[in-house]
Amino acid sequence: MPGPLNRRQLAGLGAVVVGGWAVGQILRRTAPIGRDVGPTADLILAGNGSPEDGPADATLRLAVFTDYRCPACRHGFPALEEAVQRDGKVRVIYKDWPIFGPPSERAASVAIACAEQGIYPAVHRALMTDSRTIDDDMLRDIVERAGGDWRRATTWLAAHADAVAARLRANGREAYSIGLAGTPGYLAGRLLVMGAIDTADFERLFARARAES
Repeated sequence: MPGPLNRRQLAGLGAVVVGGWAVGQILRRTAPIGRDVGPTADLILAGNGSPEDGPADATLRLAVFTDYRCPACRHGFPALEEAVQRDGKVRVIYKDWPIFGPPSERAASVAIACAEQGIYPAVHRALMTDSRTIDDDMLRDIVERAGGDWRRATTWLAAHADAVAARLRANGREAYSIGLAGTPGYLAGRLLVMGAIDTADFERLFARARAES
């Protein structure tokens, strides 16, 4: 049985590990980002009534498939926000895809209902960053902090419940049509990235999507 490593061997092993990590990072940064999903992307990026945010003269449209209870969605959200803000020419299309159960469905439905008041983006951001358990007390607080009227939102939702449910189902069908098995998914032009990424990778995605458009 081999004995314990000495200091020199440990130092050598550490150098190998660090070197391997560095090479891995370089390869990740230089490898093409995103997978081309073809013309199906064009239909999704048309919006089809989904909430949107960003400049009307944007040079890139980005569909974002997320769930408010998805840990990876929440982890990647600050990087997405930073990359979009830095770029200044990206229009985000929000595709709520509540796959984490009834609280997710309720949050997504309320968020969509708030689009009628023009506060969907603010509600979306709050839901992505608030660590409280999702219930109606939490949702009401978020809507009101975003400048919305809770009663108006819930009244609108009650009157349009079937349409909202249909929108959520359609988002799910769109996700499956491009090969998404879960959240998050980011569709920039015809390029799809699955899973949370950092700001630099979002910027690489935007650049490649524009170059290939």
